[in-house]
Amino acid sequence: MRALPVEPLAIEAFEPFGHVIEPDAAREIRLINGGTTTRFHDIADVDVSAAGGRPLISIFRGKPFAFPVAIRMMERHPLGSQAFVPLSDRPFLAVVAPDANGRPGAPRAFLVTDRRGVSYARNTWHHPLIALEAVADFLVIDRGGEGNNLEEADYAEPFTIAGPA
Repeated sequence: MRALPVEPLAIEAFEPFGHVIEPDAAREIRLINGGTTTRFHDIADVDVSAAGGRPLISIFRGKPFAFPVAIRMMERHPLGSQAFVPLSDRPFLAVVAPDANGRPGAPRAFLVTDRRGVSYARNTWHHPLIALEAVADFLVIDRGGEGNNLEEADYAEPFTIAGPA
């Protein structure tokens, strides 16, 4: 197996794959509701309208993975983006890869902490949810509707994540 290091999640490093969901990623900050609320505006795109899709909100409950974690496959959603926002203060891994001629290329693993979330851009290769430490719930915003919005691909040789850096 090939070793896959874990990187801390940074807005700029994750940008080729989607958006980091956190206040620092806001494109604009507004005071609303008579100044009692700060709105961190337009943090991530919700791209789900392809082929007549509609946005839907779900809760995913992830069982924790134990290290080492083997990355054997990746998936992508050609018709819509997919956002994961933790509902607890538990870390998770976001494993993503560039496209390499219709298949996932070399992956990158990001440690997501501090109640931050991620939004995978439409057609971005990523590993399914990797919760860490304990069972964790995530608010998930993705695409509902007709059409095949899931493509999976296996790696010929798995990558291994020994643990967070």
